[in-house]
Amino acid sequence: MERQSFICQNQEIMSRKIFLSPPHMGTNEQKYIDEVFRSNYIAPLGAFVDRFESSIIEHTGTKSALATISATAAIHLALRVLGVGKDDIVLASSFTFIGSVAPILYQDATPMFVDSDKSWNLSPKLLKEAIKKAPKRPKALILTHLYGQMAHIDEIVSICKESGIYLIEDAAESLGASYGGRQSGAFGDFGIFSFNGNKLLTTSGGGMLVSDSSEWIDRASFYATGAKERAPYYEHIEYGYNYRMSNVLAAIGVAQMEVLKSRVHKAREIFSWYGEELGDSVEFMPEIENSRGNRWLTTLTLTNSSVMKIIKALDQNNIEARMLWKPMHMQPLFKESLSVIDGTSQRLFESGLCLPSGTELERSDIEHISSIIRECL
Repeated sequence: MERQSFICQNQEIMSRKIFLSPPHMGTNEQKYIDEVFRSNYIAPLGAFVDRFESSIIEHTGTKSALATISATAAIHLALRVLGVGKDDIVLASSFTFIGSVAPILYQDATPMFVDSDKSWNLSPKLLKEAIKKAPKRPKALILTHLYGQMAHIDEIVSICKESGIYLIEDAAESLGASYGGRQSGAFGDFGIFSFNGNKLLTTSGGGMLVSDSSEWIDRASFYATGAKERAPYYEHIEYGYNYRMSNVLAAIGVAQMEVLKSRVHKAREIFSWYGEELGDSVEFMPEIENSRGNRWLTTLTLTNSSVMKIIKALDQNNIEARMLWKPMHMQPLFKESLSVIDGTSQRLFESGLCLPSGTELERSDIEHISSIIRECL
């Protein structure tokens, strides 16, 4: 009977699709959505938007927060509030997702990309070099905490302050990560989070902008709601955007924030399972000293096997895996852009892999996935 049960369990694992990072809903999401529908406040703004923003403020220790339709929108608002405009230079992590840097183009500013170090995140050494090589003083830095792992934030904050450069923390992937006990997103002039469908916590789509400056968040809110002036009619002196989150999505966010600690715990547990299964045959993304990542995705690099070979083998078994982000300085869109590069992120991209990390996965799932990888290795 035990053998038959084991066989049935394996057949079930092999027959269902294992996604890279699917949404994981808890017990209160539907309850809160029902409350929203009963109140009929389904449009942007409402009690759950306020609650969601308050939960982020409490978690990060920042003073103000603004719920938005996406993390990209939040970055755009931050650049607008900081006065970034035509021909201003904005430094950015090269090893990141396009949504982190596209708002630089929205503001008609000039991106300048900085490569990674052994942490996979932006190199403080190359950051200093970029500031020296820039044709004029950069106005801001968009720093990505990649795959839920903290960058060398203390050094980077110090460099930005010394150089008079605004710091925007792209913590889209790192909600729940910390450095020195302080939460990701709380170190910069602005911090941003993503609640896209594949993140550790999701509202199906959405973002959050945080800052210790209530004045800046108020200004961002003004731009996010169409830049409507205080008047009994629609008066516009400046242009704005339709960037505010709906009360429905915020209700999901409130419920998701209630389980943040357990989600981080499970993601870290999944990472440890992969470590036990794959051992020294691969190299996992490191966790820098004095930090604790959320391990949103388990990511690794290979030395003796093709990334695409493993991706195809997993796909044949109904398992989703992906390559790492293609660095921005390698993208055709940015082929003429300024950059300070030493080849680190390109090597990571060419040898790196993202493994299924959804927080509903069980140990048996990780064993199954790992066995396929071992065969390829």
